[in-house]
This record gives sequence, structure tokens and C-alpha cells, in this order.
Amino acid sequence: MAHISSPQQAPSRLLKILAILALVFGVLTLFSGGSVLFGPQEARDAAGAYIPLMVWFNFTAGFFYVIAAIGIWLGRSWACILSVFIAAATGIAALAFGFHTMQGAAFEMRTVGALVLRFGFWVMIAMTLRGSIRKAKAKL
Repeated sequence: MAHISSPQQAPSRLLKILAILALVFGVLTLFSGGSVLFGPQEARDAAGAYIPLMVWFNFTAGFFYVIAAIGIWLGRSWACILSVFIAAATGIAALAFGFHTMQGAAFEMRTVGALVLRFGFWVMIAMTLRGSIRKAKAKL
């Protein structure tokens, strides 16, 4: 199995921090999406004018965030591929959200902020992992 860091070294401190951030992000995403989807009516009311498809997307993405976090922690190169997939899927979801809202659908501005944050976070992780893979290959 390929590694993000060279086989002689453990994943760097930066990668460990990214793994922890991704894990926390994933758990919080699962909790927030799950509370709207499966929680009491008060949770749905607190979410405001949410778009069910976006909540389902975010909830499902939370599982992928956790899997990516595990891969990053273990130094697996597939974590980079998964991070690119998460960023791309988030970008596509943002486009779908934009199209839906341009049709006049009600939405919460915090959803826009959340999409920008999620997309930027996963692009940053993917770029960092790619750089780490290149460094590890150069050391071999």
C-alpha cells in the first residue's frame, strides 16, 4: 500500500493535525446533518430554510470525511484521492445549490458559507497531501 510519507518515516505533524481536523469536521458534519434529518422537529426548525438534498449530501459527506481522516492519519496515499473526490463533489453540490437557489428557492446564507468552507478545506487538504506525496517520492 502506498504511503503519503516515505516508508521510513511516520506521517508528519502537519498531516496528523489535518487528520484530526478532518475527523472533527466529519463528526460535526454527521452530528449536524443527522440532527436535521433524524432529530426532533426543533432541529429542523432551527435549520431554517434548508434544502433537503444539501443536508443529505453533507450528512453523507461526513462519512467520507471520517474515512479520509483515517487515511491521512495512517499516511495512505488514497487519502489524497479521496480528498480530491470530496472537494470535487462539494464543488458540484455547490453548483447544484446555486442553480436551485437561482430558481427562486429559499435558502439560508449560512449554507453558502458552509459550502465555501467545506470546499476550501478539502481543496487545501488535497493540495497538502499531494505535496506530501511528491516529497515522499523525491526521497525514495
